[in-house]
Amino acid sequence: MARKRIFAHRLVRRLSSQPVPTGASGKILVLCAAVALGWSAAAIAATGGASSPTGASGVTGASGTTGTTGATTLTPLAKLNRKMAAAMKPLGSNSGAYVYDLTSGQVLYDDDGAVPRSPASVEKLYTLTAALKLFGPSGTLTTAVDGVGTLEPDGVWDGNLYLRGGGDPTFGDLHFIKDWYGDGASVGALAAKLVAATHITRVDGSIIGDESYFDSLRGDPASDFAPDPNLVGELSALSFDRGAAGRQGTPAAHAAWELSGALYRDHVKVTGHAEHGVTPPGARPLVSIASPPMSALADLTATPSDDFFAEMILKALGARFGAGGSTAAGAAVVARVLAGLGINAQIVDGSGLSRADLTSPQQVVTLLRDLSPGGVASLQTVGADLRAALPVDGKTGTLSARMVGTAADGNCQAKTGTLSNASDLAGWCDGNYAFALLMNDVDVSNAEKAQDKIVEALARYGRTNTAEAHSSSAKKPASSSTATPSR
Repeated sequence: MARKRIFAHRLVRRLSSQPVPTGASGKILVLCAAVALGWSAAAIAATGGASSPTGASGVTGASGTTGTTGATTLTPLAKLNRKMAAAMKPLGSNSGAYVYDLTSGQVLYDDDGAVPRSPASVEKLYTLTAALKLFGPSGTLTTAVDGVGTLEPDGVWDGNLYLRGGGDPTFGDLHFIKDWYGDGASVGALAAKLVAATHITRVDGSIIGDESYFDSLRGDPASDFAPDPNLVGELSALSFDRGAAGRQGTPAAHAAWELSGALYRDHVKVTGHAEHGVTPPGARPLVSIASPPMSALADLTATPSDDFFAEMILKALGARFGAGGSTAAGAAVVARVLAGLGINAQIVDGSGLSRADLTSPQQVVTLLRDLSPGGVASLQTVGADLRAALPVDGKTGTLSARMVGTAADGNCQAKTGTLSNASDLAGWCDGNYAFALLMNDVDVSNAEKAQDKIVEALARYGRTNTAEAHSSSAKKPASSSTATPSR
C-alpha cells in the first residue's frame, strides 16, 4: 500500500508539471491521475488517518477513518474524539481532559492531560484514598471519656472527667446527626455508656474538653486557617455539631458542656464547670464511642462533597500517621500515599478549596486506574469503597440533577469540583472507563455543560460500541494511543 501511495504522488507531480494534451492522449493522462489519487485516498483511509500528538502521552491517533473506496466513515472512537474536542474547544487553554479505557489500556482522549491544574473538590479522591488505605474501610475515629479521681462506693466520682476528642466529624447531638448525616456518634450515647460502665451518680468536679489531638486552627489554607464559611463548621479534634462553640467560646468547652447536659438527663449531676484543657498523663480511661467506619465517612464526604469532613479526615491522617494533627501533616501523608503510586501532585489541603492544590487529569486517571479491578491489588477494597461513595450521574449527591435521562444516568460515578472559576469532574463510566476533566478559568455553568456532553458521549460509546471499538483497536497502527497513563 505504501508503494502505491508513493507511486500515486510521483505520478501526480509528474502530470502536474506537464501541459495537458488534448484528444485521446489527454484523456488517458487525466484518467491515470484520477486513478492515482484514488489509490492515495484509499490508502490513507485504510490506515485510519494520521495521528496527532497531544500532551505528555504524545499520541491520540484515535480519530482516524475507515474506508476502502475513498469514502470517509468515522469510527466510533473518532466520533467520540470529535464530540469531546467540540465540548472542550470553547473552554480555552486552561482546561484539560484525559479519558482512558481500563479494559484495553488505550487512551481514548487526551487534551493537555499532563498539565497540572486546580482540582477543586476532585482533591477529595486523593484524601479519601489515603484515609481508606491507612485507616482501612472499617477504621474509626474515637471520642473518649477519661477520669482523674476516684469512684466512691455510692457512685460519686470525686475528681474531673476529660472528654477527649479523636477527630470524629459526626460527634454531636442525636437530632443534629440524624438531620445531617443519618448516623454518627452522639453525646447522649456516650453519656449512657459512661453511666452503664461506672454506675456513676454524681461528678464532684468539672468536665474538661480536650481537643489537643489536633492543632487549634479552625480553618483551612484557603482562609489562611481562619474560620472558613465554606466548611460550614470550625475544625477541632473535639468537634460537636460541626465545631459549634456556643457560649463556652471554644468547640472543646462547648462539647464538655453538652456532655454535662447529657449526664444530667441521665440523672447524673455535675457540680463543677465545663471548660477546655488537656488530659493529664495517667488519666484513667473510662468509656469511648466510635465514629461510623471510614467507608461510611467516605460516603458522607464524597456524595455531598463535604469540605468540613474532608479537612477533619485530613487532620486525623496527620495525627495518626504523620507528624501531628495539622493540615500540613495530613497533606504530607496523602502526598506520601500518592507518591507510592507514582503520582506527584501538589497537596495543600483535604477538600480542594485551596487554589494551591495542583494535579493533572492524567494523574487523577492514574489513581482511578490503580483503584480499578486489575489495578493495584492492595487497593481493590479501597477502590470499591471509594466508587460506592461517589455521586452517581442523575441519581445521587452533587450529580443527582445532572445527565438525567442520558446514557450516563445511573452508569457513571464521579467526583465533582467547583470553585468560583473552576469546575472539575473525575470518575468512572460503565466500569470500563476512567476520566478526569479539570477546567480552570471558566464559567462554571458552561464547564458543567461541557463535562456533561463528554461523559454522555463516553457512556454512549461504552454502551453501543464497546465490541467494535475493541476490535478496531487491535488493528490500529503503532501510532495509536495504547499506553497506560504515564506517572
